[in-house]
Amino acid sequence: MEQNHAKLRTRIRVAAKQEPADLVIRNGRIVNVFTGEMLTGDIAISGGVIAGIGSYEGKETVDAQGRYIVPGFIDGHVHIESSLLTPPQFARVLLLHGVTTVITDPHEIANVAGTTGIQYMLDAAEGLPIDSYVMLPSCVPATPFESNGATLVAEQLAPFYNHSRVLGLAEVMDYPSVANTEKHMLDKLAATHKADALIDGHAAGISRDGLNVYMAAGIRTDHESVNLQEAQDRLDMGMYLMIREGTVAKDLDALLPVVTARNARRCLFVTDDKLIDELVNEGSIDHILRLAMAKGLDPITAIQMATLNAAECFRLHRHGAIAAGYQADLVLLDDLENVKIHQVYKRGRCVVDAGRIVEESFPPPNPTIDSLRDHLPGIRVHDIRSADLAIPLQADRCHIIEVIPNSLVTHHRIEQVEVNDGMFMPSVHDDLLKLAVVERHHATGNVGVGIVKGFGLQRGAIATTVAHDSHNIVVVGTSDEEMLAAIEEVIRTGGGAAVAAGREILASLPLPIAGLMSDRPYGEVCEGLEKLVNAMAEIGASRAYNPLLTLSFLTLPVIPHLKLTDKGLFDFASYSHISVEARNE
Repeated sequence: MEQNHAKLRTRIRVAAKQEPADLVIRNGRIVNVFTGEMLTGDIAISGGVIAGIGSYEGKETVDAQGRYIVPGFIDGHVHIESSLLTPPQFARVLLLHGVTTVITDPHEIANVAGTTGIQYMLDAAEGLPIDSYVMLPSCVPATPFESNGATLVAEQLAPFYNHSRVLGLAEVMDYPSVANTEKHMLDKLAATHKADALIDGHAAGISRDGLNVYMAAGIRTDHESVNLQEAQDRLDMGMYLMIREGTVAKDLDALLPVVTARNARRCLFVTDDKLIDELVNEGSIDHILRLAMAKGLDPITAIQMATLNAAECFRLHRHGAIAAGYQADLVLLDDLENVKIHQVYKRGRCVVDAGRIVEESFPPPNPTIDSLRDHLPGIRVHDIRSADLAIPLQADRCHIIEVIPNSLVTHHRIEQVEVNDGMFMPSVHDDLLKLAVVERHHATGNVGVGIVKGFGLQRGAIATTVAHDSHNIVVVGTSDEEMLAAIEEVIRTGGGAAVAAGREILASLPLPIAGLMSDRPYGEVCEGLEKLVNAMAEIGASRAYNPLLTLSFLTLPVIPHLKLTDKGLFDFASYSHISVEARNE
């Protein structure tokens, strides 16, 4: 308490110009996200918090030289695991792009490792020069139609609400459980309300009437809008609209026209899932800002959506603006509309300067976190044989999963396929390939098989242990032999991704942390991913979209329309498993 009193006393005295600030940033053009105007004046910082804007003296002074100064960017919904990086490496990449705060949902690792996985993500982000807030996974498992590594009930989640960086319950994707008031879901919702915490939505394919169900349950956000009507419905019903632009799901084009001067304050930007190569080469929220401004969105409105709106959505009352009493998270821009970053400050400390991380801003490695990481589960798989991948057929008409480039949604097709001796035969000519999901948590021997269209492979196979949300092994290929080779490689590396051609492994990226994340620096991971991308192109995969992340989402049954789990082909419309063979259809 004395320390807090001391900091508060000092900050007030700095604001009153009775003491010099720790740092003063002068000669900048300050973007006022409250009024949409530009301010001039010194920014005085004391103890990592802005003490005032005006005319101040400081122990240290920085000349902004006329640059724009904006609040640090906030990603309102992101899965760190999807970057393939640990939290410290993820923080390094995001800070380079001006992102100083993230709202994360660790449901990827929770589906593999339960509460141990959540604790690992919390601990691994401790002390980093980025604010990593957590929304607790609401649906582990996501549905009862697949096998995952853990089950989380309300009693297991409740203690986490005492953690200072836990804000609420993450994307509720099990709409039927909410609508049917099932006890396990009501327990989680009630516990969240009791903690006066927030609840995120996941309203993929949910009608306007269904949004009433979510709102009545206390769910106030959604990031699954994929068209203008869905976006308008969410705004009309009182939700915050999260506009997503990730690696697979790219919704900005479709949703941006819904933003007006009247409703912009209810809109924010999120990445959801974005791979390391695109984070490095394109950016994060800064990339979305550039795209939005290029499409005509007012620059100040765009900055507001990326900062203050996200902060208010998540009750982060000291984030998202440049004003006295707000955390000194600042980005100095050489150019506003191109979001060209010169420096990044976190809590008043320079963490990025001229495109480089200031190393002193990062804490040394914590051996306790490494110890916790060692307790995360590994890969447990029943012996897989070619017979496990077989698709026996009595007729040649089948239900087909068709990939929609840059979308999590798939088409549900019924097409004629090639059959040989009563078995499905992949066809490179027709782009009808075999897809399989292998259970990897409990060695149950479950293998789900299906047919997919849209990958364009001419040979070979691609496998990965990143398979949302249960994260079994998913593999697509032109032959059983190549699919088995890719499966064996990801098992050998303790999790990861691999590309095979014949029995040769063209590229492999180990992800030994729960089969989701690398233990290597982000630059090495980016290089490894680039080798995978090149190998996928070598066997014919399209470069028009990311085939690896697209593959990883073909196992997510809570997204329309047709998906595959370790228990079989899943139809979103009927919310049930169906046969691969299209009988009487």
